[in-house]
Amino acid sequence: MSGHDRETRELPPSQELESLDELWFQVGGTLCNLSCNHCFISCHPGNDTFGFLGIETVRKYLRESEKLGVREYYFTGGEPFLNRDMLQIIEETLAIGPATVLTNGTVFTPASIKTLREISQDSPYSLELRVSIDGYNPQTNDPIRGEGTFEQAMAGVRMLVEAGFLPIITIAQTWPQQDGPAVFESFVATLKEAGYSRPRIKILPTLHLGMEAERTRPYSRSERISPGMMENYDSSQLLCSRGRTVTDRGVAVCPLLIEAPEAHLGHSLAEAAVPFRLAHGACHTCYVHGAICSNIGGWGVD
Repeated sequence: MSGHDRETRELPPSQELESLDELWFQVGGTLCNLSCNHCFISCHPGNDTFGFLGIETVRKYLRESEKLGVREYYFTGGEPFLNRDMLQIIEETLAIGPATVLTNGTVFTPASIKTLREISQDSPYSLELRVSIDGYNPQTNDPIRGEGTFEQAMAGVRMLVEAGFLPIITIAQTWPQQDGPAVFESFVATLKEAGYSRPRIKILPTLHLGMEAERTRPYSRSERISPGMMENYDSSQLLCSRGRTVTDRGVAVCPLLIEAPEAHLGHSLAEAAVPFRLAHGACHTCYVHGAICSNIGGWGVD
């Protein structure tokens, strides 16, 4: 076998878009009111690498998505609720399908919660709120997300719960694997004490991108998907098999890789319905853990 043949056979596998079930919007760009030191796209108040998506841009893709049979919508950032169009975006999305917003929970006000509740009640589809908190008290959360952010996020959670929402609390794993059960139980106790009697919790694996690559380490060369790894693998566990992400630069393959130029596939959903080569370390994390971006997965309380 020639060297060229070996190189060809060792190329990372490609993944087809099998069905466009999920459409993500990087609606908050990379602008955020926090500067978390594990953020995989390094969001902070001064990062305008990616900008907000306005209501007209979102409408354009919502119209196209209806024709393609998209089943659910996700909104992320940055912090989505810094976008002044966010409430209107949620309302118009809920007219055609279920929506989930990923937020740090620190910018809610009683007025915005009231509006969210009214929008949700008027829709035949569900509205999910995912609130990121990375420690079960200020001592474990604030060194990662910033001083005072634990109390601010918990105030947001309490407002959501009082309004009848059941927010999904998302936690990035920054502790040793063996500490997982104890950390989980501590989170449950904290949330119950705050009035959230049946908390929903999703634990996310570490993504060695952006700020996290500086805080700990970048991906190693061994953390890649090989062609053999895809044999008999359930490809529906990979978001790129069933989703795409809208940014202010067009459509990317997934929300984890918006900073990779080759991950931007076109300026319409139709253009972006092409195979994507699984050549990144983040692809390996998705392969190992499965469904890390979507609402499914994680631990919950019965």
